[in-house]
Formats: sequence, structure tokens, C-alpha cells
Amino acid sequence: MSRKIDIEALCAEKGLRITEQRRVIAQVLGESEDHPDVEALHARASAVDPGISIATVYRTVRLFEEAGILERHDFGDGRARYEAAAETHHDHLIDVETGTVIEFVDDELEALQRRIAEKLGFRLVDHRMELYGVALGRKG
Repeated sequence: MSRKIDIEALCAEKGLRITEQRRVIAQVLGESEDHPDVEALHARASAVDPGISIATVYRTVRLFEEAGILERHDFGDGRARYEAAAETHHDHLIDVETGTVIEFVDDELEALQRRIAEKLGFRLVDHRMELYGVALGRKG
């Protein structure tokens, strides 16, 4: 699910002040096709602006997360990973050997989750699904 997201525009919508360093971090996040952690974001952002400190990246990520612009994930590797808050719902399949994260949508699975919630007396308003696996053909 390759996508380019204008995080800077989302910041403007939320009324967040955009400094030049926040602009660089927003750009890097918006162009990320993976789910980077803060260290990866810092490496990418400092390649654009060497003056960006890791502390600035941490503060900016926390600010964006609190504003609902970023979603934080823990894919079991001990690192908080981030992606732009999705406009459309998707789930994740994580390769436990390589750390690769695959985004997917399955209408049948979505319908099943709604039916389960209804059977238990609930109307589903949100959910997050993360599947962990090993690629077929590899031992593990």
C-alpha cells in the first residue's frame, strides 16, 4: 500500500506550528513506505538537515502522535514504529524474521470481525490487527 501523505497539511489542519525542522520530519514521514522508528526517522531527516537532533525527532513524533497525525505501533521488535494516521483502515502482517511489515485489507475478515462483535453484543467502532508470521518456504 504505497502512499505519500501530506503530513504538513495535516499539521496545518490541526493548528500545529510548523518549524523548518518539523517540516523536514513531516516530509520524511509522509514519504516513508515503511514503518520507521525514531532512529530511522532521525537518520533520514538528518540526511536532509544535519542540524536535526534525535531529541527534536522524539519531541516532534510525540507531538504528531498526540495530535492524531501519527499512529504508534509495537510490532514485537521492542521499538515503537510510526506511520501516518490512516485515512482508510488497514491491518498489518509482520515477518518476524525480517521485520518487514505488509499492509493489507481483507473485506471478508472485516465482515467477520463485525459479526463477532455483534454476536457478543457490540457494534465495532475500531480495531487494530497485527498478524505475525514467517514466510512460507523458510524454516521457523
